[in-house]
Amino acid sequence: MTGDRYHRDKRDGRGTVTGHPLQPTERTTRPRTERSARGRPPRPPRKHTFSVFVGLVLAVLSVPLAYRGMDHDGPTPIAQLLAFLPWFLVPGWLGLLYSVLARRGLLAVWSIAVLMATVGFTLPEGPDAPEGAAQRTGKARFRVLTANIHLGDATDGLMKTLRRERPQIASVQECDARCAAELNTPAMLDAYPYRHIVGGTGASGSALLSVYPLEEPSTLEGRLGMPGAVADISGERVQVQVVHPMPPTPEALRSWRAELGRLRAFGASRGSTPTIMAGDFNASQDHAAFRDILHTGMNDAARLTGQSRTPTWPDNRARPMGAQIDHVLVSDPLTAVEARFVEMPGSDHLAVLADIKLF
Repeated sequence: MTGDRYHRDKRDGRGTVTGHPLQPTERTTRPRTERSARGRPPRPPRKHTFSVFVGLVLAVLSVPLAYRGMDHDGPTPIAQLLAFLPWFLVPGWLGLLYSVLARRGLLAVWSIAVLMATVGFTLPEGPDAPEGAAQRTGKARFRVLTANIHLGDATDGLMKTLRRERPQIASVQECDARCAAELNTPAMLDAYPYRHIVGGTGASGSALLSVYPLEEPSTLEGRLGMPGAVADISGERVQVQVVHPMPPTPEALRSWRAELGRLRAFGASRGSTPTIMAGDFNASQDHAAFRDILHTGMNDAARLTGQSRTPTWPDNRARPMGAQIDHVLVSDPLTAVEARFVEMPGSDHLAVLADIKLF
């Protein structure tokens, strides 16, 4: 065999030499694993899908947090989600845990940012109680109750609470015809001789009850009843206002903003008169419209007693995953020395009892 023939056959790859038949050779190619641009195997589709899901959850949380940072309540559903802002910590921590275990750096950073913002926003809003207020002697000490009785369904619970707790001032929301009738019984008239009741059906009725003389009865403009009056407490004129704006449902969001705005204006116009605003505000400290009321010099009794995050709604469905939307607000020279949250069968709210001192 000549050298030329041998080399030609070798170059052609036919695998034979003249006079010497060889078995055809087959190349065995080892299957290659597809690799990403960085040389790593691609992520399993299921893992990628879950990462996308976590990213979507973080995006949903980030939008209300951004509005909170801008001091704005935003449109639906932002205004509704803000009521539950403290509970953003739960998906935030779960997102961080997944991101660390799955080695998703961007998601981990995003989760940390959500957690830090949420923690910052959940700090109590407003000043602490004056030092030594509980021990100091004031002009008067009295108890204020606010109770949303859910379309009158908790009327019996209200009567029991009034008899057991004996608040000197009571703000009752959603007081229907049956509730009004019960409040006008001889026993209740004897216990609370001074009152201002705005009648109505369903949620529209409200009542202001007092053991102190009431003067200058008034009603704050709103779709639900919000009666008010000036109480004579130990010779001091104290303005008392029942609060019940519309809830921030999509169809009532504009009314909710407007009515909370009127409550802010009411607080700002009080001058030096000690003022109490008690009721179902349908807003928490994470709503800018509620913080605007606090910024007029009103202080939350729950905040003054270290309970600014105790949920009051919904009482019978999702505790503790709720929001504090029922408040007793007071202005100087009033302060709260104790606050309690009381169950009322038939209501979807907890009642708030606040012991107030007038200095």
